[in-house]
Amino acid sequence: MMYLITGATGNVGAALTRALGAAGAPARALVRRHNAAWPDGVEGVLGDLNHPETLTNAFHGVRAMFLLPGYADMPGLLARARSAGVRHVVLMTAGSAALEDMTNAVSRYMTLSERAVRASGLAWTILRPRAFMSNTLRWLPQLREGDIVRVPFAAVRTACIAPEDIAAVAATALTGEGHEGRVYELTGPRALTPADQIAVLAEVLGRDLHCVGLSDAEAHADMEKDMPAEYVDAFFRFHRDGILDESRVLPDVEEVTGHPARFYEEWALLHADDFR
Repeated sequence: MMYLITGATGNVGAALTRALGAAGAPARALVRRHNAAWPDGVEGVLGDLNHPETLTNAFHGVRAMFLLPGYADMPGLLARARSAGVRHVVLMTAGSAALEDMTNAVSRYMTLSERAVRASGLAWTILRPRAFMSNTLRWLPQLREGDIVRVPFAAVRTACIAPEDIAAVAATALTGEGHEGRVYELTGPRALTPADQIAVLAEVLGRDLHCVGLSDAEAHADMEKDMPAEYVDAFFRFHRDGILDESRVLPDVEEVTGHPARFYEEWALLHADDFR
């Protein structure tokens, strides 16, 4: 019984390959280039999800797959998976999928991906994690420069979650029973502001760190360096206009895995060397 992991070099995908490898579950990691070492029991395979015709080898013998959202032809991709014998897809989207806001670029592609999976004829499980704890690694350039960390949306609280916990839920949904047709809302155990997270990092790293909030204009300009303008506008609607509340703590991680979601302090200690 083979499991296919897409996005296998990302934060969640890499953690999922480790989890399946540790469990002895045969897994295949989909990559565009062979440039990674995999855990025992995990094999790499080349393919491009934006070109489903390249996925014949990836799908061979696969029972269930972990899938990220937003590919160009999700219905075609899922139809090819089904015809190749895939029976179950675990799709990771985000909390914004529940808004079903077609005027918001991020909510739109999350929602359309969920609709495609529901209409695919495959058994499905949907994971909607909140902000990743690993997103705070984007502060690394500032931490190298000094002790001031400037952030957008400084007052927004999010029940951020460790990618390892998302991966644990995904592994359980892929390999276990009774997860078909379920939507899991995945959060960490506490809602934090960026200042709260920076205070944790200060303690973990032994540094006197300070959080400074960016103005809307500064935040907009800074975010446009790394993402399309329509995505920047989407996040402004989420966090400045308040159409998305990700502060609520929910029990799904523990209910699915039997283990509580880890605190940001635990995750930061685990990744302290990454911040150094």
